[in-house]
Amino acid sequence: MPTITRDDVKVPADVLPEAREEYINNYLKATRGTGRLMLFACDQKMEHLNGDFYGEGIDPSDNDPEHLFQIGSQGVCGVLAGQRGLIARYAPDYPEINYLIKMNSKTNLVKTEQDDPYSPQLHDFEAVLAMKEAGCNIVGVGYTIYLGSEYESTMLSEAGELIAEAHAAGLIVVLWIYPRGKAVADEKAPELIAGAAGAAVSLGADFVKVNPPKATDDKTSAENLAIASQAAGRTGLVCAGGSKADVGEFLQHLHDQIHIGGACGNATGRNIHMRSLDEAVRLTQAISAITLSDYSVEDALQVFNTDLEYVLRESFFEYVLRESF
Repeated sequence: MPTITRDDVKVPADVLPEAREEYINNYLKATRGTGRLMLFACDQKMEHLNGDFYGEGIDPSDNDPEHLFQIGSQGVCGVLAGQRGLIARYAPDYPEINYLIKMNSKTNLVKTEQDDPYSPQLHDFEAVLAMKEAGCNIVGVGYTIYLGSEYESTMLSEAGELIAEAHAAGLIVVLWIYPRGKAVADEKAPELIAGAAGAAVSLGADFVKVNPPKATDDKTSAENLAIASQAAGRTGLVCAGGSKADVGEFLQHLHDQIHIGGACGNATGRNIHMRSLDEAVRLTQAISAITLSDYSVEDALQVFNTDLEYVLRESFFEYVLRESF
């Protein structure tokens, strides 16, 4: 299992001296003491409306927002990311989960053909601090930027200010950066994904979530991702999980992204929450086996296919579930 100590955490210079220990604590919580982020993306209730929560191929339990928090509580994740209001409604019943507040969001109703994407900030940073001071276990904030949109400058400015405020308070920041808009011909072009990674480190983010780059004639998707990971520098790069896929195929992609592409963890939503609670929890165990403990795909699949009570007795998972950085 990859592990880091408090001394290994590279604290940015914009973290105020009095917030340094808080930042280290939050970084270790979010990465389970490994330096790798395991982000459970639960922001799609607004981003994708109900299309990803009810319908064919989706477990009926997914229509209830509490399903997300049950998975976050019973499964293994570093942070559960969602909008402030969603987390405010359920966090009192699930205080053990590490939360990341998604600061901006939009629906998918307005298409790029109608207008370039802009995801407005939904509230100011003080509202997040108030929730944290009230006892909510908030370890970070997140923000989406659509590079190439005509509203790009506004989102870059909002994200830059948010990172400065968050770091000053000792919180980590994850940026979602997607090239998108009329000026963008190919959203998954490797050079654009690497460009997004470079923009993230320039803004000072701790982690950046990007779409996996497409494969090219001379490189696989994971090999092209390695270029983006290098471009991200000290900002950890993670990939969006995408729509629900075969478990074996999904775990293979994740393994390649980490061990070939240099990804610093994962950011998965639909592949987890569209399943029943038992299956979703077992999948978080399998994902964490690869992300946090460098299991092979075959061993991670065995974890997924093993009875949950047995899995919870395994030494690795006992450690992960009780870890309290």
